[in-house]
Amino acid sequence: MSIIELGEIRDEPVSAPPVRRPRAVGRPLHSATVLVLSLVMLAGAAPQPQRTVSVVPASRMATAYLAGDAVYVVDPPTPDGERYLTAYAQPAPTGVGVRRRWQAPLARTGNYLDVRVERGLVLAWAVNANRLFQTIAFDTATGRQRWQHPGAAQPTPGGVLLVTNGREGGSAAMSGVDPDTGLVLWSVPIPPAASPTYHLTSEGQVDRFVLLQPTGEVQVHDAGTGQLLRSIDTLPGDRSAYQRVQIVDDLLLLVPPGSTRLVSFGLAELEPRWTAEVTLVSHVLECGGLLCAVPQTGGLQVLDPTTGSVRWSEPGQDVLADVRYGRLLMARPGQGYAVRDAATGQVRIELGVWSLMPVLGPDDPLVGVRRGDDGRMVVAELDLVAGRTRIVDVLPGIAGSCQASLPVLLCQRLDGTTALWRLTR
Repeated sequence: MSIIELGEIRDEPVSAPPVRRPRAVGRPLHSATVLVLSLVMLAGAAPQPQRTVSVVPASRMATAYLAGDAVYVVDPPTPDGERYLTAYAQPAPTGVGVRRRWQAPLARTGNYLDVRVERGLVLAWAVNANRLFQTIAFDTATGRQRWQHPGAAQPTPGGVLLVTNGREGGSAAMSGVDPDTGLVLWSVPIPPAASPTYHLTSEGQVDRFVLLQPTGEVQVHDAGTGQLLRSIDTLPGDRSAYQRVQIVDDLLLLVPPGSTRLVSFGLAELEPRWTAEVTLVSHVLECGGLLCAVPQTGGLQVLDPTTGSVRWSEPGQDVLADVRYGRLLMARPGQGYAVRDAATGQVRIELGVWSLMPVLGPDDPLVGVRRGDDGRMVVAELDLVAGRTRIVDVLPGIAGSCQASLPVLLCQRLDGTTALWRLTR
């Protein structure tokens, strides 16, 4: 069932002094007639904003996921222990309600953490009591289970890459799996206590992965074949020291023992590039053509990727929340969000206090929500380039657990139901 509601949509209010209009002159009846006609014409030219609300048939204890063009519901176990994954097609913009596509049984044990759509498959991620991941693949059109493997699946240009964090009674491994049949095409062991690092294509697919061996050897593998492409020894003196590795664009970044430096290598040939004195690095992100090094103690250091020199730094407790088109979204404890220029660190605008909503894709607009004084949920697009918030809608009866891919919004309501909104202006 779908319901058309009138919405309240406006931009974030800006204070402005009142303007005194000039007193009307001429015949009162004529002025009133002109006013009425003008209002009628304006009403016809600017229709009231509307929202389409469709209830998703899900129990209060179910978990819903927005993925692709559908909503996927993971039901809680039935009294006899059965569990199901149900796919619902999103309604068309005309307002037709959600329509069930299929329902498939799930494993009775494990907690389901995510459902996503990749390569014509619906991939359900679960973790068991031993904290080991499982990926179950279903056919997108029919819901037929294709395969099940230990690990969490990542897309690659030539198939699906499974990343395991351990097997019961065995060692962890990286495995290339045929997406249609589930056949394991190749497998590479993962060193104990190591986490693979990925290089992504512009389409967000994994084309290379890096393994750091306990001996200090860094290995770069092709994600399509598992083949070892390059390796380098980074611990010629101390074989037992702990270090970390990360990939950002075409750089392989190593945090050596002690976490007092950041060492850069070219990913293609593993040739040394530069060493920067950056202490206690937590992780590094690409930000507007630069490198954003996030210290474990908070704040930010922005480096030149060519030389490793520090362009600017920001001490304190501010947290880097997102990067868009050369703009940094910084969370300021107790003060909300601020937008900074990546190249200079200059504060562009203060956006105020919002809660960021999970979005479907990396290119989807950032969405923030907050409670209004009347209890309704204010939904806004946070535009880092324009440096403003655009109020998309103000929704009543929202409890939380929201996901967004504007103009579509999926939330749980105060009455326990799950609903899908299509927001329009």
